[in-house]
Amino acid sequence: MQRIPFSLAQPGMVLAKDVVRTENPNGPPICGKGVELTETLIERLRNMGIQSITVEGHPIWLEGDKTLDELLEDLDKRFRRVADDPLTGKLKEVYRNYLIRSQGE
Repeated sequence: MQRIPFSLAQPGMVLAKDVVRTENPNGPPICGKGVELTETLIERLRNMGIQSITVEGHPIWLEGDKTLDELLEDLDKRFRRVADDPLTGKLKEVYRNYLIRSQGE
């Protein structure tokens, strides 16, 4: 999943989180998780002043974004000192699976 500026929203992207109003984040969602963006929906959300959205996968590469391979390499480095601990190994695997899913793999 990726949080992107709304100006980069494209038809066909799928919302990974509900879209809520900035002025009332605890209110009911404007648009629900799992909804596919269309031109009409993008225009409506733009008119409501939505600034950013969270979409499934990683459809937009922004400056400074790391590739999946780079993220997994960083993860291995972070867990290197505790590689023999089974509980920490499970935690690493959970985070690894999250990274893979969030990158749309």
